Amino acid sequence: MKKISILFLFLVVSSSVMANVSVSEKEALVKLYNATNGSNWKNKWDINAPVSSWYGVKLQKNKVVSLDLSSNNLVGQLPVEICNLVHLQKLNLFKNNISGIIPTSIGNLSQLKTFNLAFNKLSGSIPQSIVEIANLQSIELFMNKLSGELPTEIGNLKELKVLSLFNNQIKGEIPSSVYGMKSLRVLLLNSNNLTGKLSDEVANLTSLENLSLFENNMDGQIPFNLEKLNNLKEMNISYNMFSGLVSKNLAQLDTLNMTMINDRGVAVVLPVQMDRNSALASED
Repeated sequence: MKKISILFLFLVVSSSVMANVSVSEKEALVKLYNATNGSNWKNKWDINAPVSSWYGVKLQKNKVVSLDLSSNNLVGQLPVEICNLVHLQKLNLFKNNISGIIPTSIGNLSQLKTFNLAFNKLSGSIPQSIVEIANLQSIELFMNKLSGELPTEIGNLKELKVLSLFNNQIKGEIPSSVYGMKSLRVLLLNSNNLTGKLSDEVANLTSLENLSLFENNMDGQIPFNLEKLNNLKEMNISYNMFSGLVSKNLAQLDTLNMTMINDRGVAVVLPVQMDRNSALASED
């Protein structure tokens, strides 16, 4: 009986030592390696070695929870299998040469908190399924070639703190759902092809610290409600087609002092209410 107990204990210990990531997760990583020219990465993987030893891969309880391959010379397209890394909390592929589209099934990564594919050559639209990743806290997709409109229900991401999509080719209006994102601290949508107005509901973004919309095609009156954002420290909404009077406070907060493009394509500075620091005061 004693021998049987010792043998059982040995098998349990052995199995825990030999345990590794699931077949589907390892396959997803290998697919990524092959699809992005892994043999020419700066930091390569030994596919025959344990996954735990692979550069940029972090495991918890034999599950892949983090993949950080930033600035690692990935060249190629993302395989759809990357969406099988269902335990992933962090995906950072910043500053590589990844082209093609973001897989439409990206919403399968339900545990994801950090999503950074910035500074690549991605094209196509931001998949609608991204709004299903309820735990997302940061989306950074700037400096790509993304087009199409923002997902209508992106405001479903109630935990999101950073939405950084500047220097793409995104068109259309800012979805109304965005104005309900109470946790949002950074909203960088500059250098796109956005149109439409900035809603008075921008005042609902009470946590916002940095707002950048410059170099788009937005129009209409600049909302006085911007002054209600007490946490706002940085703002640049210039080089749009906004109009109307602005207060001293808003003009000084804007990096380019409210320089707009008029209907003739000429840069003009919006008139400032010199007699009041706040446009809100004049409304009372």
